Amino acid sequence: MKIVEVLTTEYEKILDRLIRRGDEDFFEVDKIVEEIIGEVRLKRDDALITYTKKFDGADLTGLKVSEKEIEDAMKSVDAELIEIMREAAVNIREYHQFQVEKTWLQTKSNGVMLGQLITPIQKVGVYVPGGKAIYPSTLLMNVIPAQVAGVKSVTIVTPPDKNGNIDPKILVAASILGVKDIYKVGGAQAIAALAYGTQTIKAVNKIVGPGNIFVARAKRAVFGRVDIDMIAGPSEICVIADEGANAKLVAADLLSQAEHDEMASSILITHSKKIAFEVIGELESQVEVSLRKDIIEESLANFGYIFLTKDVESSIALANELAPEHLELMLRDPLSYLPKIENAGAIFLGEYSPEPIGDYFAGPNHTLPTASTAKFSSPLGVYDFMKKSSIIYYSKSALDEVSDKVIKFAVSEGLDAHANALRMRK
Repeated sequence: MKIVEVLTTEYEKILDRLIRRGDEDFFEVDKIVEEIIGEVRLKRDDALITYTKKFDGADLTGLKVSEKEIEDAMKSVDAELIEIMREAAVNIREYHQFQVEKTWLQTKSNGVMLGQLITPIQKVGVYVPGGKAIYPSTLLMNVIPAQVAGVKSVTIVTPPDKNGNIDPKILVAASILGVKDIYKVGGAQAIAALAYGTQTIKAVNKIVGPGNIFVARAKRAVFGRVDIDMIAGPSEICVIADEGANAKLVAADLLSQAEHDEMASSILITHSKKIAFEVIGELESQVEVSLRKDIIEESLANFGYIFLTKDVESSIALANELAPEHLELMLRDPLSYLPKIENAGAIFLGEYSPEPIGDYFAGPNHTLPTASTAKFSSPLGVYDFMKKSSIIYYSKSALDEVSDKVIKFAVSEGLDAHANALRMRK
């Protein structure tokens, strides 16, 4: 990792590069995605089977995961891991229940009643990625808030291996949540199927879940036809540490994100040169024994930085500008600094709250805004699966009191038919 003095102007360019990493010209990718979407709309199931053979090497005769496959998965996965997943699901559900919004009505003395009707989205599609790693935790994090919101229909799509099988841990996670509509299809073709529907896969109203660049661009392409959660970028972690931080733990937490992929970013912000150099030493020794050493080394070389500031307040100001996906406060009395944090996806307080506890078990959602989008967006939550409708009721006397005002307002905008709708009631 490279050490950068924040007092110099160089850090601003580096900060911009970190925020914009992953930005590129998507012209060629978008051409492929548009072609795939068009084929799925035209040929439907046949296109899904053809693309699954082409991209995943699987020769499928059917797309839906059978009940027997789910039963076999429950038997094949380690029983202790299944119980851990169940406990994680309980924690996630308990946390998200606090996010539920309720319909409300306000009745005024003049006979006017105003309010908001809260209803769940009816049909949601969840994309669960495969490839470099298998993420049953992603399934839990995306499905549970939808269920808490009251979504009636949840459809899961996930790419199969070359033998046409879905990793049993994915099927176990789905079984724990009672989801049976699971389909063996991934990539842009899966997003197209969820957006437009095929003979086998019914169209949904919203698509959530992370994926590769083709999945991300496909989600962007179908947005408007359906809603989506976000366009997730590469993973990132930022640790703010003071002179009392444990360098070994700081290094371990930085590596927990660096191992995701070569585009992941791991940032330490500190005003202590001692901690900075201790962390570098720890990183060197811990990387050597990592199972994903090659990925980590490339990630740290390209997007790993230590920013040296003058004090904790300066460190927090820099973190607010970075607006990281994961922010750890390795500070004495971290809770006292919480009010100063303005932009972060998830905030971890103290040395016994490492980022992975949020990824798997604590309860808050691990689908978080990346690439500085925490400045205007939030973690995935129950609110993402609910809709709001305004409620308006006026009695005749209440309408009579204001109708002339509304008529004049409408006329001022040149909308006489609007005004006439009031005149007809006078």
